[in-house]
Amino acid sequence: MKRRNFIQKSSSAVLAVSLFPSIFIPQEDQEFSIDELMGKADIELFGKGINLRKEAHDAFLEMKMAAYNAGIDLKVVSSYRDFSRQEAIFERKYITYTDEGMAPLDAIDKIIEYSTIPGTSRHHWGTDVDIVDGYRKVEGDVLVPGKFEAGGPYEDFKLWMDEHSETYGFYLVYTKDPKRRGFKYEPWHYSYAPLSIPMLEQFRSKNIAALLAREDFYGTEHFTKGFLRSYIQNNILDINEDLL
Repeated sequence: MKRRNFIQKSSSAVLAVSLFPSIFIPQEDQEFSIDELMGKADIELFGKGINLRKEAHDAFLEMKMAAYNAGIDLKVVSSYRDFSRQEAIFERKYITYTDEGMAPLDAIDKIIEYSTIPGTSRHHWGTDVDIVDGYRKVEGDVLVPGKFEAGGPYEDFKLWMDEHSETYGFYLVYTKDPKRRGFKYEPWHYSYAPLSIPMLEQFRSKNIAALLAREDFYGTEHFTKGFLRSYIQNNILDINEDLL
């Protein structure tokens, strides 16, 4: 996937924005607090059922309208989640797996195949969104990779997003690259790059391992230094390289 060069703050920016109105200038100078980055701050969200930051919300609506014209209804399954919500998801899975007899570290490894440790989710930022085609009637869990493959109910959605999503600033986060580690392939998870790139840059500059070591929820007592180092490298940073 070829990286799109975001428009810089230069004399050519005005012309570029006029030609490509859906492209936003990255918020490189904006500071995000650690509470924002960890989902512990109240942030302003926009759009009923969308719940994204203003810039991401507006770009999503442009993309949604374009998809409508192609016969696809971009439906948000999940977007912003605060720390408490992510904590509840993590703890529920941890309790379920350990109650079934799974060792704590094995339970955590199972959880982080798809779910993040609270405080590290990209969904905390108001930039990331899980999307499907609302026109398709699908039984059971909609967020299953096979449903986005050829012959699946979301095949047309995936093909359209592959061709058009980056035009609106939305990039797939957890790609199908066989060399990628960390979270498994998620063909539904897109990130609004002009905001999420500087947010990740600021987040990775913090001592994430130390921040997680201060937390107290089910499973944290098993977060060794080695585990946290691996988690940061594989799950937080081994993503679509266009988002780094």
